[in-house]
Amino acid sequence: MDKTQTLTERDPRWQSVVDRDADADGRFVFAVRTTGVYCRPSCPSRRARAANVAFFDTPAAAEAQGYRPCLRCNPTGMTASQANALIVAEACRIIEASDDLPRLDDLARRVGFSAHYFHRQFKAITGLTPREWGVAYRARKVRAELQDKETTVTEAIYDAGFNANSRFYETSNEVLGMTPTAFRAGGKDTDIRFAVAASALGAILVAESDKGICAIQMGDDPETLVHELEDRFPRANLIGGDAAFEARVARVIAFVEAPRIGLDLPLDIRGTAFQQRVWQALRSIPAGQTASYADVAARIGAPKSVRAVAQACASNSIAVAIPCHRVVRSDGALSGYRWGIGRKRALLDREAVA
Repeated sequence: MDKTQTLTERDPRWQSVVDRDADADGRFVFAVRTTGVYCRPSCPSRRARAANVAFFDTPAAAEAQGYRPCLRCNPTGMTASQANALIVAEACRIIEASDDLPRLDDLARRVGFSAHYFHRQFKAITGLTPREWGVAYRARKVRAELQDKETTVTEAIYDAGFNANSRFYETSNEVLGMTPTAFRAGGKDTDIRFAVAASALGAILVAESDKGICAIQMGDDPETLVHELEDRFPRANLIGGDAAFEARVARVIAFVEAPRIGLDLPLDIRGTAFQQRVWQALRSIPAGQTASYADVAARIGAPKSVRAVAQACASNSIAVAIPCHRVVRSDGALSGYRWGIGRKRALLDREAVA
């Protein structure tokens, strides 16, 4: 220990003050003897000398010693992150209630922020830009409206906030993976080829639409995998694989057995804007390497969306090709995997050996 350090500098809380660590807000406050003011660890004011600083567990403890709260960081009120979260929630309500997606400048002005600061805070909290969030909200709403058999497709599109059919149909395949009518019909008249094969990891089902591979699922029971595909596309034309498709399945099996050979088949990736950003980030993790959920959240520019990243990984239906098995906990431990921890470990072991 450096003997020239003051007692304050030896206290681990001092580093939080030096770093202006917002995560430490609420854990303690620090007071400055020369000013008689106490602050949050993240206070942006000019840093006091360590020799003049005292720590207190609560604002009440600081006030009992005669200190008054800082007017700049407001240590007795909400933290900046809490206040920003409330403002972003209000912005989301404005987007939901708007007939058209609000312009960024107008939305920022309504909540009292500059456009740049608002855009940055909105993305940090939700994982999406305001526009992406608005599009995702309308996509969820149109899905829900299409489930109502008494609502026409046109009514569903307008009720979800799209002011013209053409505007929605331009993105309907990205939002729904098919036309609205086919979505309502459970994939009716959509051709999906599939086959189930055996591998060292058990049964593997591979399914392909006219856009590319739309499912790679693993399990112990082939019939269960087929039933899951039927549940996902209850009225699609599920077609058993022919010789050409069997060759595609063989390529998928070979990829599972030796991941470093790569898989250059086209993928039909269906999900929200946020999910697709997560899945794209997963595909950038090289074979033989892993990343934590926090790492992935940081890569997509949404460091606070760790839980949402985990949910996106759990929603992935294209195993191995979208390598959610390469995402682990921050301590390196294996966490949940849609197709079983044993398979996750086996996939990582194969990649490590290769």
